Amino acid sequence: MRFDTKIAVALREDLPVWQKLNVTAFTVSGLGATRPELVGEPYRDGSGNLYLPMFRQPVLVFAGSAEALKAAHARAMARNLRIAIYTEALFATGHDEANRAAVQAVTAEALDLVGFAMHEDRKDVDKVLKGLTLHP
Repeated sequence: MRFDTKIAVALREDLPVWQKLNVTAFTVSGLGATRPELVGEPYRDGSGNLYLPMFRQPVLVFAGSAEALKAAHARAMARNLRIAIYTEALFATGHDEANRAAVQAVTAEALDLVGFAMHEDRKDVDKVLKGLTLHP
């Protein structure tokens, strides 16, 4: 099935694997929380056990250099797209309030981005992520 929209995560390519997974999990949680239409129905196995719902469409994960990520972020901001971000500083914080304070402490241009997630029209996502490649 081809969707008119795309869910994408952009990651700085030099992160350790555990950080890539952490950034992906945190940033997509913002999409699920603000875009309930992205979430499908709960799952049920053949034994009747109920499981939580998940996104209705695939999540594509991209990677690029710090410079490519910064450029992609600028393109997203120029298009007024809503994205969930994760910065280097958030690896050292321990809770949501500290995370928000760390982001608020710097300007958009000074954010040390390690990743972000978005759900937008596929054409917009493709334009924003130009220069990044699908994560291997």
